[in-house]
Amino acid sequence: MKPVHEYRFGYDRAYLRELSRLAGPIILQGLAAAVFNVVGTIMIGQKGETAIAAVGLAGQMFFLLTLAVFGIASGSAIFTAQLWGKRDTHNIHRVLGLTLALALLAGGFFFLLAELFPAQVMGLYSMDPAVVKLGSAYLRIYGFSFLFFAVTVSYSTVLRSVGNVRIPMVISTAALALNTLLSWCLIFGHLGLPAMGVTGAAVAIMISRALECTGILAATYLTRSPVAAPLNELLDFNRAFASKVLKPVLPVVLNEVLWSLGITAYNAIYAHIGTESFAAVNMLSTIENLAWAFMNGISLSTAVMVGHRIGRGEEEQAHHTAGLSLGMAGSLGVVLGGVALLGGDSILALFKVSPIVIAYAHRLLTIFGLILWVRAMNATIVLGVLRAGGDTRYSLFLDGIIIWIVGVPLAALGVFVFHLPVYWVYLLAMTEEVTKWCLGMRRYLSRKWIHNLAHTLQHTPLT
Repeated sequence: MKPVHEYRFGYDRAYLRELSRLAGPIILQGLAAAVFNVVGTIMIGQKGETAIAAVGLAGQMFFLLTLAVFGIASGSAIFTAQLWGKRDTHNIHRVLGLTLALALLAGGFFFLLAELFPAQVMGLYSMDPAVVKLGSAYLRIYGFSFLFFAVTVSYSTVLRSVGNVRIPMVISTAALALNTLLSWCLIFGHLGLPAMGVTGAAVAIMISRALECTGILAATYLTRSPVAAPLNELLDFNRAFASKVLKPVLPVVLNEVLWSLGITAYNAIYAHIGTESFAAVNMLSTIENLAWAFMNGISLSTAVMVGHRIGRGEEEQAHHTAGLSLGMAGSLGVVLGGVALLGGDSILALFKVSPIVIAYAHRLLTIFGLILWVRAMNATIVLGVLRAGGDTRYSLFLDGIIIWIVGVPLAALGVFVFHLPVYWVYLLAMTEEVTKWCLGMRRYLSRKWIHNLAHTLQHTPLT
């Protein structure tokens, strides 16, 4: 490998080849998820604003679960990516076993909440009795998918960390397609199936996630992937091993929990403004998901590349790769923001909602398009750089604390003190992203985020 000083910033063919190999399938998977999500939201939208709000608010519980499980899995992937740089498959299996145990614990907790206290959960977000009733019925069925989801994410994340991005893409895309077909059938009563409305969408999700979990396990073990751990190695972790893994992982989990609670607080604030305002925010999220397919592709691929380099002891190359990815994310954010500004209204026009909801969503979209490049770079800093380097405590501060000391207080002031419309409240919330960008870029330039964690597991005794 040539010395770092011989690289030209922004033009590195080896980097671009590796990025495209890793990011391509992740982006395709994300785009498929976003497109199918748009289709699903449009189908739910045919049932009216109450249905959109009920499903969106019921989804907040799954959002919390998603980020808790993602925190566990992505925190563990710090180790598995660096361990794969050393080709240490045994310790990868041990980390995977611990990841599964923690993810299933989180999945079980949210499952019990969804089954035993759905109305209380919905009541945290909305005071509209119709929204609470419809969302509770949806949540009781939806909750059965949580345990399957925990297993799927654990295996998929570790597969990506060793460079195998195709298996998660294929299985996930197939599951999304099946979910969309089943939703169409069960919401509206096509192909001889009963018309169940909103609850039909929940049944479709439950079935598709169960099959997705089965598929990811079958593909992992039938292809004899490096992640295909035998049961004895999955269970081969003791207190000393768990302590070493959890020390950097727990800040990631706390980061995701605090950040997700912050996003939930934002949604509760938006919902307090009114059902029309929250419906507009939920419509914007379908367009955000399209953009984040690209952003996640860059950030998650960066985490793999940076982690592998740190595991091999190539710290200068890791820093250089991170810089290239930050430039790529910012540039792509500018382009995608422009696309959202020019073409987003075409998607908004597909929803059968009142003109005031469309007007709110249009103004939210304008703010989103202008700030996207900052958010794209922040995602790469947090997910692709700081976490890959094991700098999880600073990542916790940047991503999990800033939202509570900047974004949420300003958004709350906008609603409860100044009584601003939803689009101005959204703009106030985006001050969090600007603050995060300033601090995150300073941390990247300092190089203090680079930590080789793989060697800490090398001498941990087996159980």
